[in-house]
Amino acid sequence: MLRGHNAALVLDLLRSAGGDGISRIELAERTGLTPQAVSKITARLRAEGLVAGAGRRASTGGKPRTVLRLVPDAGHAVGLHLDRDGLTAVLVDLSGAVVASRTAPLDLGAPADEVLTAAADAVAAIRGAGPGDGDGPEGRAVLGVGVAVPGPLDHRGGVLRRVTGFPRWDGYPLRDALAARTGLPVVVDKDTNAAALGLALRTADGGAAGGGDFAYLHLGTGLGAGLFLGGELHRGARTGAGEFGHQTVRLDGPECGCGGRGCIEALCLAAVARGDAAEAARVLGTGAANLVGLLDIDRVVLGGRTVAADPDAYVRGVRAVIDERTRRGGIAPVPVTAVEGGDRPVAEGAAQLILAPLFGRADGADATNGAGGAGGAGGAGAADGAGGPDGGAGRER
Repeated sequence: MLRGHNAALVLDLLRSAGGDGISRIELAERTGLTPQAVSKITARLRAEGLVAGAGRRASTGGKPRTVLRLVPDAGHAVGLHLDRDGLTAVLVDLSGAVVASRTAPLDLGAPADEVLTAAADAVAAIRGAGPGDGDGPEGRAVLGVGVAVPGPLDHRGGVLRRVTGFPRWDGYPLRDALAARTGLPVVVDKDTNAAALGLALRTADGGAAGGGDFAYLHLGTGLGAGLFLGGELHRGARTGAGEFGHQTVRLDGPECGCGGRGCIEALCLAAVARGDAAEAARVLGTGAANLVGLLDIDRVVLGGRTVAADPDAYVRGVRAVIDERTRRGGIAPVPVTAVEGGDRPVAEGAAQLILAPLFGRADGADATNGAGGAGGAGGAGAADGAGGPDGGAGRER
């Protein structure tokens, strides 16, 4: 649908401008592209139905400027969160707004074909849901499916590894299997990475407080982290970063589903099972304080259904442990917040795995990911460089 990094830059600014829109002159000033290049790009985006006029705006001199806006319903992405005991599916438009959502029970321990069928059925159902559902699946432009699942996994290959508690998934090609079932490009990533990506994009657009480096800690059926460092999602060389729940904090502690002992996940979930939110928060805070000390991050964000059940207790407990650690080190306090929505931010972030590259955000289905299915959604993330096909001063970002 889109070609080139310059087009992605323009489209990203149009998305950020919202319904108020933005003029071609402003687009040229903010991208560094020539006015001629911007005119060429926006003309093509209008022809493709992605951009429309939004009236005129008075200028400081000369005739009023034509204002352009993104057409949100020109494209959609499906975000799918496959958890150990349930699934959440969302349909997200180009602006990032959720058009429709649904949940259903899921047994991740069931045979792979049953789980795959449930996932494919959820995609088909959500494509036909929401406003305009009379159009049916074929009437809605869906760019792809982002799938968030518990790790560990191989993001680039879309292959699951030994999911904690479900080792039978080791080596399963989820991306290619779901792409074959749905006929859509598919991107697979860890649930915590998807959530962190969604939060980072929300922050960049002014929709969430904070900024800089952060860790998203997800406490639900398991415990993991999504790390946003240096302006990008940090997955590690093998998508192994963020296995936060399996750091050992008690050498002779209880056995964990990963096979180790004394893992933060095992201790935290045991406290949750006892109904002791204060102890669960203290254990979670211990791991979070280790992370703050190791990575010097700017903030900690808590999420997941367990946190959503008592967000004040978890924020208070985690913050107390981190504050005590930072005081000892003589450094400034690190803010701790909780994101609303329980597990839904994971599904919304999964949709951004598809949408982010269209706007030049390469943390999603970038060219190295090889999204399964025909017509992958990663093309817009590639850099044109100076003098690219759209003309003007292309920029690396």
